[in-house]
Parts: sequence; structure tokens; C-alpha cells
Amino acid sequence: MFEQELNRYWKTVVDTIQDGILIVDPQGTIVSVNKALRDMTGYSASEMIGSPCSLLDCTVCEVARKKKGDKWCFLFRKGRVHRRRCALRKKDGSYVPVLKNASLLRGAEGDVLGAVETLTDLTEIVEKESEIEAFRRQLQREDHFQGLVGNSPSMQQVFDLIANAASSDAPLILFGESGTGKELVAKAIHDLGPRKRKPFVKVNCASLSQSLLESELFGHVKGAFTGAYKSREGRFEAAHGGDIFLDEIGDLPGSTQVKLLRVLEEKVVERVGDNQPLQVDVRIISATNKNLEELVRAGVFREDLFFRINVIPITLPPLRDRGQDIPLLSEFFLERMKLKTGKNIQGVSAEAMGFLTAYPWPGNVRELRSAFEYAFVTCREGFIQRHHLPPAIASLKKIEPSAPRIGADKQARKKQELMDALKRSGGNQSEAARMLGVSRVTVWNRIRQFGLNARG
Repeated sequence: MFEQELNRYWKTVVDTIQDGILIVDPQGTIVSVNKALRDMTGYSASEMIGSPCSLLDCTVCEVARKKKGDKWCFLFRKGRVHRRRCALRKKDGSYVPVLKNASLLRGAEGDVLGAVETLTDLTEIVEKESEIEAFRRQLQREDHFQGLVGNSPSMQQVFDLIANAASSDAPLILFGESGTGKELVAKAIHDLGPRKRKPFVKVNCASLSQSLLESELFGHVKGAFTGAYKSREGRFEAAHGGDIFLDEIGDLPGSTQVKLLRVLEEKVVERVGDNQPLQVDVRIISATNKNLEELVRAGVFREDLFFRINVIPITLPPLRDRGQDIPLLSEFFLERMKLKTGKNIQGVSAEAMGFLTAYPWPGNVRELRSAFEYAFVTCREGFIQRHHLPPAIASLKKIEPSAPRIGADKQARKKQELMDALKRSGGNQSEAARMLGVSRVTVWNRIRQFGLNARG
């Protein structure tokens, strides 16, 4: 009785399954589909049942049907399909990536009654793979270096200095206006150096009062001051074996400068409220947006400390002095915001790019990034236009000649790369996908997008 009840309600059971289910007869005619497959493809049951399974134009079966033999489908030749990735054509003409499992259905005498397929929607997985691939391509670009972007001569010089200085244990100091990327440079130096597996500790010297700053840097013992209920290690101890990044070192109070000088000369720290020296092995990377030489002349910054931290100076150019990097940085931030927001914004119009290149950027790269965050909130079109930019930029009266539109060139490059890959692979889409570092479904969709011949 229980088995009879199951047979009666099998349709309800199948319709609760999240994977698509397709049943065909030996001739490939669809005889049953479940709700998940209907939702996945956009077809109704009446549109699918009675139609050939070629209605779904599976990208795997397409190749099999071209092969000679008495069996029209490789499933009926092999008897089983296990975990094959492919794509199905939806009713609207687009393709959905799926993971296919299939098996023949046999009667009591072993005769073939048809076949059943289960189809798992991989859309979310493919999207995540595409995001990861986009990040990988960004990291591998020749004009990117450890998260820094630029192909101007001044930035290439900075990249060379970073690479050369990373292996040194000497103190480094980074000069540059606010927003030029000093923290990124400090992290790049750490990641490229021999201390990369040890801590990288950051301290902003301008954000804390003198008493709190010394406690942060050097630690304190229990009872050293009101509220010191227990002993605490400082940032120098935490950074032992690694690098410490002292941002805005020009704001360091005089008494703290003396203690820092001792750390540099003797490699020891003393916790606040204690006189017991503690050995530390730390490379100091400092940064400032101030003119330390002027502060030395004014008696605000110690000259001996200046000479100790100024062993390897690296100066980061302001964005206004490397205007040729603005289109490159714009493309970088555009791609990042697309991945972050999911918005299908293709690029920046020529007029908007003209305003971006003409603006003086007092906030440097950080301000440019913020401009794209603003534009992605205001833009509801395919390309970022002038009126999508922050008012300070869009209200400029006079601009430089318009730069090429970002996005159009990129699409042309994608098309050419796909054509080259298809040509080299002899039209083999799986091989072309491997060459491009993307999924086969992405190759298929780009062929349709660009109207290419699948044979290259």
C-alpha cells in the first residue's frame, strides 16, 4: 500500500526537488519535467512535453549529435552521464550553466524505456568564478603592482624602489600627500620582504594623545596610570619579527620621538610604568604628508630621529602629476565597483573622462575612488556620464580635450582575445576557455554577444 501511495504522489515529490528533472523517451522526446526545470528554463510544461530535448540545445549534447553511429545521443550509447558541466538554452535565448547527471531507464526485461536527467543550476557558482577570475586578472596585469596601479614613469620608478627596498632591513620612510597610497606601499614592502610571514602592525601617530600613543606603541604595566588594570603589550612587541608602519610620523610628540630613537638604536622598548627593557626585532616603515626637513628646522622634529628614519626614502607622486594614470585607475575602480555592486555599468563616457583628467584631485587616488563610489550610486545608464560625477568635478568650467571612452576599447579587446583563442584552439570552446582563464559558458555567451563564428 505504501508503494502505491508513493507512486500516486511522485509528481509532488519531484516538484519539491530544487534540481531540474527531465525525462525523455528513447527518441529523445520530452515526456516529463518538474517545476525546478520549468523555472530554470522559462518554458511551461506544455511547451516542453512532446518536444524534442534539442529544444534546450544542451552544449554537451550538441557535439554528441554530430558523431556518427546508430545512437543519436551519447547518453544512449554510454548509458550514463556523471557530473558534466554544460549550458541549456532558456526560452529567452540566453543560456543557463548547469551540472548534468543522467541515466537510462530500463524495464523489467532490460529494454530501454527512456532516460532521466537531473540538472543543477550553476549560475551563482559561475558568477563567483567570474568574479575570482576578474580579481586574478587584475592582480596579474602588468600595470598593477601589489595592489598599486600605474604605468606612468613616476609610478614605475616607485614600483622599482619598492621591489629593491623590500629585501632591506633598513628603516624606510614614505613621503606623499594624503590619499597617494602610502599604506598600500608599506604593505607591499612587507609582502615582498623576508618578514612577510611575520606581523604587519599599523599605527596612526596623529590619532592618539601622547599618553595613549606611548601606551599603544610600547605597552604598559598594571597600575601605570588610571585605568591600567592589567599589563598590556605594545605595538612594537606585537610586531616582533615583522614590520611596523608608523603613519603620520610628523605628528609624533617630542617625548615619544626620544623613545622611538632608542628603539631604532638599541632595539629595545620599555613599557609605560616599567624600566625593564624588552628586546624587539622590528623594521620600521614610517610615512608622512608633511615636510620633515622644515619641521626639523622649526625644532618640532628631532634631527637625529629624522636621519635615522630617512635611510630609504620613497616619494609617492600626487595624482595631478601622473595624469596619464587616471584612465587606468578609472578602469580599475570601475571593475572593482562592478564586482562589488553587481551593476552592469560598461564604462566612462569620453566627456566624463575629460572632466576626470582635468580635475586637480587634491585628495589624490583616494578621492578618485570615492568619485566612482558616488557615480555608481547616481548612474542608471550603461556608461558613467558627466552628471553622474561628484559636483566638484562635474561643475568644472574648462576641461582638457576628451579622452577615449573607457569600456568601448575594453570590449574590443575582449572580442579580439576571444577570436584569437578560438583560432588557436581550432574552434574548441573548452580549450579557448582554458586559454582565457574563464568558464566554457562564458566563452559561449561571449560568442553570442559578439556575434562570432564558434569556429573562430
